[in-house]
Amino acid sequence: MQRFENAKEAALALRPDDPVYCFRPEVLKADCRQFMDMFPGKTAYAVKTNGENMVLKTLVEAGVTAFDAASPGEFAAVRAVSADAEMLYMHPVKAQSDIRLALEKYGIRVIALDHEDEITKLTRVVRALDIDPGTITVFVRIQTKGSAAYELSKKFGAGPAYAVELAERLNRNGYKVGLCFHVGSQIQDPDTYERALASADWVRNRVSFDIAGLDVGGGFPADYGSDPNSKKPEMPSIGQIMSRLRGDLKEYGFDEMPLVAEPGRVIVARAFSLIVRVLLRKGRRIYINDGIWASLSDSWTGKLALPARFIPDPAIRSRNGSEKNIVPFKVCGATCDSVDILSRPFWLPETIDTGDWIEIGHIGAYSLSLRTRFNGFYPDTFVEVTTPFEAGDAPEGLASMETMAAE
Repeated sequence: MQRFENAKEAALALRPDDPVYCFRPEVLKADCRQFMDMFPGKTAYAVKTNGENMVLKTLVEAGVTAFDAASPGEFAAVRAVSADAEMLYMHPVKAQSDIRLALEKYGIRVIALDHEDEITKLTRVVRALDIDPGTITVFVRIQTKGSAAYELSKKFGAGPAYAVELAERLNRNGYKVGLCFHVGSQIQDPDTYERALASADWVRNRVSFDIAGLDVGGGFPADYGSDPNSKKPEMPSIGQIMSRLRGDLKEYGFDEMPLVAEPGRVIVARAFSLIVRVLLRKGRRIYINDGIWASLSDSWTGKLALPARFIPDPAIRSRNGSEKNIVPFKVCGATCDSVDILSRPFWLPETIDTGDWIEIGHIGAYSLSLRTRFNGFYPDTFVEVTTPFEAGDAPEGLASMETMAAE
């Protein structure tokens, strides 16, 4: 992998027509270690966020020893970088064959569920393999309410009363039983964890045994930057959120039991930026060589405000307007379809033109995981960059929440 000081240096050296991911391994290690230092329990990185080999390997180097893996593909990806890393199978709905693979081949002994049929699947496999159920910790996933870019309780989680029933059944069958929840990805309400802990406390107080642990899931927000056009209140910093979470854990009496978190976005978001090229400027529209079917789907569906930095092509000798005049541009992706248009404009210098580049920051979370091969486009070029995105020239602007009427 070629190494550069920053994305501008990479763009001017390579003059790429294809998108280029800028990987910052030291940023990844620093953000990972910061989270592990702040959270009072086990950190299990959520592989779905970014399961690239270079990411998982760097996290192992940073000291991560546990991973939240949701599929056979993720099991294999983790094992490829660590022979002894612990894997937690926290996807609530699983194929019975995948449960067997997890228990038999990969030795996984931590699993989550939210329905009685999942208990049936698990127990069939445990009996077939003659495994002592007392060696397996099963986390019952509780449905929660909150506000996040992606609300996971719309799809997963047992209501509190049903969670009590599931926990009691698991206990009767000899499993160790824990409780878990997942408040969603990129929370937008600082009260979210407190409400989830109150639900977990309600369930714990109604079961007839001591629970084996609590998994608080993910949702810890990455700092993408403040959008001046957004009217939503600013979120507290990750340090403030974690301080409050530690206090809430103590208040509800969860602080003296084994704790697990499944962070993803907050650890890996800042570790990557993306260099894209302007294929065409058409008035106040720019067409770039990436889009919603590749690296920018999360910024589209999650409505995240990503920072953007202009990298002018020095070969363009004549420009109209002033580089200091920042204006909104509607951004269209590379694919030959009408859907591939970002849901909000990017604010960039009015001088931007066909052939220029843009560095889009903080795209380490989900951008690589969700890219497709639609229309034959698949960004897969990487360089290593040493300077953190924030340490470079100030971004010209953010993808705005403001609706753009101008074309």
